[in-house]
Amino acid sequence: MRRRAVDIPPPAAPAAPALSPMLRTLIGLAAAVVALAGLYLGRDIAGPLALGAVIVIICEPIRSPLERRRWPRWAATTAVIAVGYLILIALALLLVFAGIQFARLVADYADALRASGSALVDWLDSLGLDSQVSGATAAALEPSSILSFVSSLGGTVVGIVTALFFVFAYVVFMAADAARYGTAEASFGSGIRPALVRIRRFNTGVRRYYIVNASFGAVVAIIDGLALWAVGVPAPVVWAILAFVTNFIPNVGFIIGLIPPAVLALVVGGWPLMLAVIAIYCVVNVVLQVFVQPKFVSDAVNLSLTLSFFSVIFWTFVIGPLGAILSIPLTLLVRALVLEGDPGSRWLRWLSGDAAAAAERGS
Repeated sequence: MRRRAVDIPPPAAPAAPALSPMLRTLIGLAAAVVALAGLYLGRDIAGPLALGAVIVIICEPIRSPLERRRWPRWAATTAVIAVGYLILIALALLLVFAGIQFARLVADYADALRASGSALVDWLDSLGLDSQVSGATAAALEPSSILSFVSSLGGTVVGIVTALFFVFAYVVFMAADAARYGTAEASFGSGIRPALVRIRRFNTGVRRYYIVNASFGAVVAIIDGLALWAVGVPAPVVWAILAFVTNFIPNVGFIIGLIPPAVLALVVGGWPLMLAVIAIYCVVNVVLQVFVQPKFVSDAVNLSLTLSFFSVIFWTFVIGPLGAILSIPLTLLVRALVLEGDPGSRWLRWLSGDAAAAAERGS
């Protein structure tokens, strides 16, 4: 009598051990370090790419009213691209104009700069400071040093202008892709709605941030320009443009915009005029940019002041000069990708300044 073969199931594979929270955190930090190292090494590509994305996000609201008026999709996309190009060209022309005028001012006041440097050395020596300190301070007012600094800035501007070629291409591609992203929920169902909500919230935050900064920057630039013209500082238009551009750099932009007109005021009118310029900037820029504007920015993007300040330093180190201007949008993007999709990260979101996280926690 033949014995029936019995199928014996193979032994079940042992379950993979669950990762401890500490290990998951370390793996996440390691992945973040690798990603940031890649951004640092590819900053020449990542910076223009981020700028192109921000330009498209700012201009994208133009599409909806045009499509409601039954414009073809390609025509609405072309309008988005055209407005983005106009913004880029206008900013480039402002920077080029300001750079040329600044170089001319240095050439025109070369002798006065040298005289101011010598007077500053004598004053520092009279205070008993080390000769190396006074020499280094005077060297900073040498026309050759200033022109060298301007040349380095010119090299940065040339690099940015060269990168604008890639930005123009990115704007075209991203605007074309943005036209089809509106159909994502219809194509994939309501399951992707939470991700779309996070994306829309990020886009809205970026647009609000730049609207607030452009509005305050225009007000600050006009007041600074008129005040500098009234006290007799040369080229007030240049310093107004500088005040407008540096307003997009959170927290430290005020100092960057103050130094050049203050130095020129010292050369032209001595200490009284320099102190007058510093007083003007402290009254106008500190009141508007330090006390009033952060409240509007905080309401627009829900970022803490500490994180805003740190993001400028961090993203400038990672992707270069563009990182200072794009620091807030990049920080918002990281929060949207890393924190907002994780229900357990409400505490970290609240620490970052997200008021909605506290409401969710209490609900």
